[in-house]
Amino acid sequence: MCRRVLINVLIVAFCSGILQAEVCKIDMKECVFHFEVEHRLTMMRGKTLVFPHGGNVFAYDVNDTSTAEPIPHDEVITADGWENPRLVSVVNGQFPGPNIIVFEGQQIVVHVKNKMNSHGVTIHWHGLHQVDTPWMDGVPYVTQCPILPGQSFTYRFKASPKGTFWWHSHAGAQRTMGVYGAFIIKERTETTTEDLIMQIQDWNHDMDSDTDHAKMIYGVYDGRKKRSPSQSLDSSFFSMLLIHSLLINGRGRYYKENNIDHNGAPLTVYNVKSGNKYRFRVIGTGALYPFRISIDSHTLTVVASDGYDLKPVEAESFVINPGERFDFEITANQPVGNYWIRGITLEKGRYRRADAILRYETATASDPKTNRQQCTAAKKCLVLNCPFTYYPEANTECVTFDQLKSAVNDDPAPVFEPGMSKEYFLNWAFPGVTSYPGSVNGRHFHTPDVNPLLQPKEWSSPCKSPECGDDRHCMCTNAVEIGGGDTIQMVLMNMGRGKGWSHPIHMHGHSFYVLKMGYGNYNSSTGAIQGDNSDIDCRGPVTDPKESFCNNATWSDAAWLNGRVPRVELNNPPRKDTIIVPTGGYVVIRIKADNPGLWNMHCHIELHSMDGMLLLLNESFTEIPSAPKRFPDCHSYPPSPYRMNLISKAEEHQQAEEASDSAITKENYHILLGLLIAVLSLQTILVLCICFVCLKKTKSSNDKYTLNTNGATSGGNVNSGFNMNKL
Repeated sequence: MCRRVLINVLIVAFCSGILQAEVCKIDMKECVFHFEVEHRLTMMRGKTLVFPHGGNVFAYDVNDTSTAEPIPHDEVITADGWENPRLVSVVNGQFPGPNIIVFEGQQIVVHVKNKMNSHGVTIHWHGLHQVDTPWMDGVPYVTQCPILPGQSFTYRFKASPKGTFWWHSHAGAQRTMGVYGAFIIKERTETTTEDLIMQIQDWNHDMDSDTDHAKMIYGVYDGRKKRSPSQSLDSSFFSMLLIHSLLINGRGRYYKENNIDHNGAPLTVYNVKSGNKYRFRVIGTGALYPFRISIDSHTLTVVASDGYDLKPVEAESFVINPGERFDFEITANQPVGNYWIRGITLEKGRYRRADAILRYETATASDPKTNRQQCTAAKKCLVLNCPFTYYPEANTECVTFDQLKSAVNDDPAPVFEPGMSKEYFLNWAFPGVTSYPGSVNGRHFHTPDVNPLLQPKEWSSPCKSPECGDDRHCMCTNAVEIGGGDTIQMVLMNMGRGKGWSHPIHMHGHSFYVLKMGYGNYNSSTGAIQGDNSDIDCRGPVTDPKESFCNNATWSDAAWLNGRVPRVELNNPPRKDTIIVPTGGYVVIRIKADNPGLWNMHCHIELHSMDGMLLLLNESFTEIPSAPKRFPDCHSYPPSPYRMNLISKAEEHQQAEEASDSAITKENYHILLGLLIAVLSLQTILVLCICFVCLKKTKSSNDKYTLNTNGATSGGNVNSGFNMNKL
């Protein structure tokens, strides 16, 4: 059985395009991956343009597709098949990027090389808590400096907890440009259920995400006509993001206005075998829109969300928002054939669809002819994770996320104890009178220019009064101070003057317990939102709650304070890291502040996050583990006064060392001079002694060889040289 599990993992890893030679087997302690981030173009095979037809793609100069050889789908980034190539950012040449599939507890090493010419990049490991490695969370100017063009960076962290996660760029709009992929952490247990990965996103085939963001700020026009924002089924708003199609695992089709005719682009196909059970791991990778996921003629059994198991619930469909993950299981128990896998937006008056194919073994390679389930009084359609309480379709019922239960019975919510607990009200909204920036409690996030996790004294942008007052918005680096193992209860809202948008809020560093969700007031006939939930008091200087910025909210009933909110689930609350905050409503969550770090918390709608709708959780900062040596830092020029002071001290220290190494004092000079004179004197004496000895020896030799004959004196006329004959 274990062998079969391993084979499944290897097959998925291979098909997902992981390019490393190292395969993350179950017995490996360390798994190494290599990412190269670069730009590519859609609908190009190398330098050859392609076009879609009949579910295939062909070279631009093919005239007869019936006789031409199709180009393999894996050699082209097709997206929705729009023939004008669009710029994308990819990892290892793939869109989406390679999937990472590992086992719980393994050490993960990812070497990232930025081969883009004009953009820095970071990689966030969405849903992983990064216990003891907060500097590996991958948020630019929060936990690390961006990886600049040409630079490399190595991430090292532990694969924990188990479940469905994903990785993506956290820099600008790169996530929806293509820098993302699945990150699956498997349990070390046997299973016969095969995993299938589904990543769904919205897509604009004309503009990249940076252009979308600029248009959201400055205006969106169709020709000379100003574009109106699309609305949700509850009459709330989506942002000014124009999409043309939806993609599943990077593939989709562009439909005409009639939602029937399309361009015949290739789709993602999931091959199944009759009688087998399959686990779909669905990841919401989109920029803005929620999607309702279903499979024709198959009941979905939802078993997990954001990596945490749920008590199984059968449903016709479920809603997934950007950043969320849902796992569901199906049994291939229908007649052999092809069945549509559908993802539709919740737009009012517009129908956008994502298509994929569930293909049974031996079925023909053709498009399905199936239809969605008919919702009747006898067989109603159950939709999980609605962002509202009333689904405006006949015989369709909503199940909100707080109605689900954790699958385990030993993971209760942290206890709210006086003196060891705190409660925060956070309003995620666009309040304003003449300008409407994204904010939390009216605080528009001011991004640092350093890595504040490791350079805390080089950045300061506090949220001060009166600039950040009850009915004002301001720009500052908004941070919530938590820690000490306290129980933290948060009430996430979208209320007051800045309401009208539901926000999927993602928390880094933790998975929170979902205790309760409160919704606005809806029209029972149309499902349209009519007013805010009365459980919350927005307060503020204005008397009309609809005009309040709701920057300083509290419970309307003071008896609910200090953790005494009624009708909350404390024993088996589901856990998540991303939750939809319904417009006009609220979500009550709890965490235990036991993971020191500097954690981002933000709306996962890319445009909203880029517009400043985020804050930091400053958790037990003095207890944050030391980062690896030589971890990169960053700063602007001229440097901050603190850095200038550090630079000055370092320069002074270096100069002092250099002076100490090279300087010769007056005392040292005399000592050295004396030593030199002494040495020279000794050498002189030694030379004189040697000369004296040599002279003496020479005189002695001359006396030995002088002849004295017949009493003649040495001064006679004799030979005074060496007499060679006598030697």
